[in-house]
Amino acid sequence: MRRVECEMNCVAMGPVASLIDLAALGAKLAVTGFVAAKSLKNRTPVLHVKNIEFQEGNENGFQT
Repeated sequence: MRRVECEMNCVAMGPVASLIDLAALGAKLAVTGFVAAKSLKNRTPVLHVKNIEFQEGNENGFQT
């Protein structure tokens, strides 16, 4: 499996948004969802987050 990193605007609703709200600034997260245009007039891609996983203690393959 390859790892891909990028930065983009995200949208989350309901329980997923509540979990993201609890995350510390700079926390590592793994999210899944889908990419869609921001709106019909604004075609900027936005990630709609459906699932979130906190990535604590997994740096360099070692659990701390």
